[in-house]
Formats: sequence, structure tokens, C-alpha cells
Amino acid sequence: MTRQPYGDRLSASIAARGQLCVGIDPHPAILQAWGLSPDVNGLERFSRAVVEALGDRVAVLKPQSAFFEAYGSAGIAVLERVLADVSAAGAIALLDVKRGDIGSTMAAYAQAYLSDGSPLAADAITLSPYLGFGSLSAAIELAGKTGRGVYVLALTSNSEGRQIQHARTADHTMVAQTIIDSAAAVNGDSRGLGHVGVVAGATIGQTGADFTGLNGSILAPGLGAQGAVPEDLVQVFGSARALVLPSFSREVLSAGPAVGDLRAAAQRAVGGVEAALVLG
Repeated sequence: MTRQPYGDRLSASIAARGQLCVGIDPHPAILQAWGLSPDVNGLERFSRAVVEALGDRVAVLKPQSAFFEAYGSAGIAVLERVLADVSAAGAIALLDVKRGDIGSTMAAYAQAYLSDGSPLAADAITLSPYLGFGSLSAAIELAGKTGRGVYVLALTSNSEGRQIQHARTADHTMVAQTIIDSAAAVNGDSRGLGHVGVVAGATIGQTGADFTGLNGSILAPGLGAQGAVPEDLVQVFGSARALVLPSFSREVLSAGPAVGDLRAAAQRAVGGVEAALVLG
């Protein structure tokens, strides 16, 4: 199957729908707030309702795989249907799986999530590089061949991440910067966004990280319930803020289950983000 490169498809989706990613995170507490049972039935009703409400108007939807995996094979089957729903609605499906391994194991993960014909294939996935950026090569290469993307963890929104990500290498470069630079090297200076993005939380403040040469998308979680506000994006990303894909989850999801309320919450989120980025 031939498809446009991921960066081109993402750019087109953002241009048409706004600079926003909404997570599909079926926390048990969210299911309860929606009046749904904390079981596979509640999982499916919640997740597919989010896609029904937002799939034709939000640029990117990001299912969190862990909440589906928690229900075993039945939960994975729901995830397969949710990914199909997202695709049918025309949104970009970014599956948050944070996989990272070596050799044939990484190749198997790549086949599961990035190969044509796989029931779990998404438009993009998240990857963990802390077995070495080179360990991700099988996924990065397959994503490039199939018109898909990857987001490599660089500066995550959790406070524990600083222990590794802010550490310095022998030449005094921050570890996270080596990840950003490695992603930039794959993307090169090709026209349009490359297919290798990074994850950098909106909560991280000024770290000195330089994203200007990335030529790829920056997934920025941490907005809303984790404490970051759209204005933080300017402080964190500076002149690279045009590359940012801001991600909201509970801030939008807690507005449900009414379709109109979910849509209004997503619209407020994208409006706040775009106002902050333009004014910044």
C-alpha cells in the first residue's frame, strides 16, 4: 500500500483541523465518571465514543495501549477496533506504546505496529530510546518505508525522567539532546517534516534543549491535568513551537460523555493552544 509520508499527512491534518492531539486514556476513574463499568464493555463504549465525537475534527487521536492491554486479549481486540475507527474518521492514529528493544525483538514490535496489514498498525507510535537510539532502527526504517511515523522519548513530562534525560555525556551534552540530534539526523533537511519526531513534555520548562534542527514533529504531553498550560509551550520550545503537537487527555475527556461537551472541550483546547503559539 502506498501512502503519503507521515510528516506530510500530519501537516495536512493539522492545517485542516488545528494543532491538537487528544489522548484516548480510559482510566478507571474516567470510566466511572462517565457512568461506565470498569470492564471491557466500558472500555469499548468509552473509547469508541471518543472517536465518534472527535474523529472527524481533531488532527490526532492517541490511544494509550496500556489501558487496553490491562484487559488482556479482549482489550487488545477493542484497541484494534478503535484504531480502525480512527482511520475511518480521517484522524491520525498515534498509538502510545513506548516500545524499545534490540534486534529481532524490536523488529517484531515494528511489524506489530508499523507494517501494512497488521491489525494493530497505527499511523505513528511512541518509542523508548534508552537501550540506545540505534536499537530503534528496525522501527524507524519500517515506519519510513510504510509512510508512518515514530516519536522517540526525549524529555518526558514526569519528574523521574530527569535522572537519565538530563544527565550529561562525556562531551557534556545532555542525553536528551543526543536523542533529539539523532532524530534530526534521520530526518535530514528534506522538504517537509521527517517521519521521526520526539516526545518532550510541556511541563519541562527551560532545559536548554535545541529543537530547531529536528525537522520533525514534537509531541508535547502534560497539558491540562498534569499542570502545563498552552503558554508554557512558548517557554519550552521557543522558535521551534511550530513543530509542536500539543497533547491533552483528561482535560478534554473529563468533559464527556456528551458528544457536544467533548467537542466543545476539544475546541477550547485547540483555540487556547493556537492563541498562545501565535501570541508567543
